[in-house]
Amino acid sequence: MGESDTARTALKFVNEINRHDVESVVAMMADDHLFVDGLGQELRGRERLREAWQGYFEKFPDYHLAVKEWFQNGRVVALFGTASGTAAVNGELPAENRWKIPAAWRVVVRDQKIVHWQVYADSEPVWKLLGVKRY
Repeated sequence: MGESDTARTALKFVNEINRHDVESVVAMMADDHLFVDGLGQELRGRERLREAWQGYFEKFPDYHLAVKEWFQNGRVVALFGTASGTAAVNGELPAENRWKIPAAWRVVVRDQKIVHWQVYADSEPVWKLLGVKRY
């Protein structure tokens, strides 16, 4: 796979996440897909990730990734930008529940599938909105 195909696959994955199309997101994952969140917690496998993404899109119906810059080294693509969303309350999106944080992602691509998706972000503002204590 050429350099542009690898980056294109990573950016297409971002696009599918932004469309909130869970089935398209899952279809782009390798069978041995590994997701690592900003705290280092891991989720493995397409079925587990299907449930996780569906739940995340329900919590944050306007979730959006904005990639401002990217770099590639072989099968690895580093994306830099922001993640944003609003924590839904009874189907509403209150302005005070809106968040936007700087973020980076490490993406490993194999055969035009996402093998590894790792998030680098301080999710503290999101945790506070959800009333979750991390410590």
